[in-house]
Amino acid sequence: MRVKDLMTTDVLTVQTSTLLKDAAALLAQHRISGLPVVDGERRVLGVLSEGDILYKESDTSGRPNLLERLLAPGTRPIELKLAARTVGQAMSAPALTIGPRRPVTEAATMMIEEGVNRLPVVDHNERLMGIVTRADLVRAFVRPDEAIEREIREDVIHRILWLEPEQLAITVSGGEVELTGQVETKTDAELIPSFVRRVPGVVGVTSKLRWREENGHRRSRAAAGQNRS
Repeated sequence: MRVKDLMTTDVLTVQTSTLLKDAAALLAQHRISGLPVVDGERRVLGVLSEGDILYKESDTSGRPNLLERLLAPGTRPIELKLAARTVGQAMSAPALTIGPRRPVTEAATMMIEEGVNRLPVVDHNERLMGIVTRADLVRAFVRPDEAIEREIREDVIHRILWLEPEQLAITVSGGEVELTGQVETKTDAELIPSFVRRVPGVVGVTSKLRWREENGHRRSRAAAGQNRS
């Protein structure tokens, strides 16, 4: 599954000249936690989040407060945020962005590692195409077993690993995947479960794959273990 399959394309945006008060009203009215900041050609310049606005309501007299300690690398100095009157003065920049064809797992990793709730989706010119949020990723995780099986068969097995899906039996129940069948090499048998685990919605993978050795003899994982004992 790619980011383009999950992203929202009808995205509210603001510009650097937008008054902070007006941007805050948009967040409250539409019940969202962040807005991409774009220029006149829809190139993403930054992101304005609820956290950026909260600096205006923080008390910085005396020792540094929690908000100051949580100021993420790359964001504006806290003094500028406190004095901000416009979006451009308060936004976090540069924005973390992602391309539409990147895997959903990459988006999830970026959100977790960088501690953000949303990623603007941009084209090769950094122009805004959409936005993907943590809520979108959660919805992908709870999708039906049939959709998970279809992605494993068509995307992972066929498009990514260039294998014939017909040689495998793929069963998905409650997000638990079982793989049986025979592939050509031991490497294939080890790669397939690794890629399947990255499919959104997969809870666990049980692999009973067999492989054909170069000398033409079939051999299973179990048989290999018996031969060593």
